[in-house]
Amino acid sequence: MPPIRRCPACDTVARAETCEVCGAVLRGHEVAAPAPRTLVSLALDLLRVDLREHLSLLAFLAKWAVLGSVVGVLAGASSAVFLYGLMLVSDARAAEPGLLFALPLGGLVIGWAYHRFGGRSSAGNNLILDEIHGIGRHMDRPGRVPFRLAPLVLVGTWVTHLFGGSAGREGTAIQLSASLSDAFARLVRIEADDRRLLLVAAVSGGFASVFGVPLAGFVFGLEVRSVGRIRYDAIVPALTAAVVGHLVVEAIGLPHDVTPAYELAATGFDGGVLARVALAGVVFGAVSLLFSELVDGVRRTFAVLVPSAPLRPFVGGALVVVLTLVIGSTDYLGLSLGLIDDALTGADLLWFAFALKLLFTAVTLGSGFQGGEVTPLFVIGATLGAALAGPLGLDTGVLASVGFVAVFAAATNTPLACVVMGLELFGVGALGEIAVGCVTAYVVSAHRGIYGAQRIDTAKHPRRNELTGRVLRDLGAERRFRRRRRR
Repeated sequence: MPPIRRCPACDTVARAETCEVCGAVLRGHEVAAPAPRTLVSLALDLLRVDLREHLSLLAFLAKWAVLGSVVGVLAGASSAVFLYGLMLVSDARAAEPGLLFALPLGGLVIGWAYHRFGGRSSAGNNLILDEIHGIGRHMDRPGRVPFRLAPLVLVGTWVTHLFGGSAGREGTAIQLSASLSDAFARLVRIEADDRRLLLVAAVSGGFASVFGVPLAGFVFGLEVRSVGRIRYDAIVPALTAAVVGHLVVEAIGLPHDVTPAYELAATGFDGGVLARVALAGVVFGAVSLLFSELVDGVRRTFAVLVPSAPLRPFVGGALVVVLTLVIGSTDYLGLSLGLIDDALTGADLLWFAFALKLLFTAVTLGSGFQGGEVTPLFVIGATLGAALAGPLGLDTGVLASVGFVAVFAAATNTPLACVVMGLELFGVGALGEIAVGCVTAYVVSAHRGIYGAQRIDTAKHPRRNELTGRVLRDLGAERRFRRRRRR
């Protein structure tokens, strides 16, 4: 039998002396006869299966499912401790309204603790995003999320809510989860790249466990890193941490208290309704931009007018007390969950309730108190939606629900996570309205947000591609510099 030859030009295998495809001479290009094939090898070739690739993927899946579960347990346990303490201090403040007058002293304690022991911890969620992007790394060692961040933010948030500061809780849960997860990564000597994925999972686990929205928390951790891009490198640990963290809090039996039991009825896709929701989305985006800029502006103003860092929350606490006395209502202190209930159920509200909550929160957080921005954003969005429902001729509950997630979507640049959150909290009845509201608000908010460490991966306008790779806080500093030069 003639030997087997391989064409050097087109790689055709034949037993002839010339290639039937390209006519090249094959003499001198003999190859060894293939070994006998088994039925298994023939089947694998037929199906194009690479066993080594699939085994490595299964090992990858198992590794990150285990690590994501560890992060989820840490996130869920820390969120449970935080939620339990938050419940106690909130009940104590409700039972003793006079605690409000100690808010300046509570602020002084928080300011001193962060000034004395905080270090990089004062950056909060932005510190975590910097570590995920690798900005926190030094030439000779990787950066780290300080372990002291956990007790500082935990006690600081409890003190803020005990005395009536207007703040949220997502920042505390995420920072607790990230601090504990990073300590675990150092303990078991996880390499730097894997450590970054654990931090993404920690963000997902913290968000999911504190709000009871595992799917939204999963997407939020992947989406919040960069504006305009979701990276899938952490998809397994992020999902695992979000689900496990949520299950841990559920197993302990602590309530999340995000919204009342409120599910929207099916509304269908009505073009006229969606157009009016889009108009509301423009307002939601503008108010989220105002929130981001006002909190940052108050923070910079306090830094100039009150040079002593420990005194800033003392002064801010005094301003919150004065605002409360002037307005004559305590509705805007703490989480203000009652305002969400009223907005969703159509109860009577001041049409400018959203502006008051925005002002109280900006003074509280901008002066140095601890807590998150997300729950106040929920309140601002829901009350703003309720105020806009009448003029736009829309159902109050529907537009309050859209505002609940849309203002948050714009302020954090996470529209997909917020659509998922809307579905988890309010059902699929108003899917069209929720999606339109979140996307419109996200675009209108421009390249701003409450997380200055976010990087722009895809600009919101195709003619602004020069912004790719930029960090939001750097853009803000450049805008302020240009305004000063024009003066």
